Amino acid sequence: MDKDLRARIKEAAILHFDTTGYYGTTIRNIARDVDCSLPMIYYYYKNKKELFDEIITKDYLQMLKRLSMQLEMDSVLEFYTKLISNMNSLSSIDRHLYRLGIKVYMSFDGDEEHIKAMEEYENSVYTRHAELLKPHLRETSNIEAVVRTLIHLLDTLIIEIVVKGKHLPEEEIREEISLILNRHLQASALSS
Repeated sequence: MDKDLRARIKEAAILHFDTTGYYGTTIRNIARDVDCSLPMIYYYYKNKKELFDEIITKDYLQMLKRLSMQLEMDSVLEFYTKLISNMNSLSSIDRHLYRLGIKVYMSFDGDEEHIKAMEEYENSVYTRHAELLKPHLRETSNIEAVVRTLIHLLDTLIIEIVVKGKHLPEEEIREEISLILNRHLQASALSS
C-alpha cells in the first residue's frame, strides 16, 4: 500500500506540475487528488521542492534512458525512427512527465539545479549520439554538425508528438530522419 500511495502521489504531482507549473502546484491539491492527508505526503517528501526534485532528476531522466535503452541497433535509421515512433505510444503520465521535463529544460519551470541537471543530461546525449553515429559516418570531420542537426530534428518531432499531441506515422518519421542521415552515413548503416 505504501509503495502504491507514493506512486500515486508522484503521478498526481506530475499532472499538477505539468498543468499548473511548480509555483501553481500545492501539496494540498496533490493530497486532495490522491485522497490522503497532508502528513502522509510529508511522510514521503519533506516539501514540494523535494518531490519536484525527485520527479525531474530521477524519474524524468530515468524515463529518457529507459526509452532509448529498450531499442536495438539494427540500423542507425531504424534506431532513430523507432526512438521517435515509440513516443506515439507513451502512457498519459509519461507524456505529462516528458512535457514537464521539456518545460524545465527550456527554463519555464524549476530552478538552477534542475536546469543544470538537464544540461548535464543534454551534454551526455550529444556524446552518446556522436558515439552511435561515428562508426557509420562516411567522414567524421563534421560529426558535431551532423549530431546537432539530427538532435534538432529529433527534438522537433518529439515536440510534435509529446507537446502538441500529434500522432506521426512511422514512415513520415523515417523519411524526415533519412533526409539527414542518407547524406552522411555509409549505406550499411542505413539498411535494415
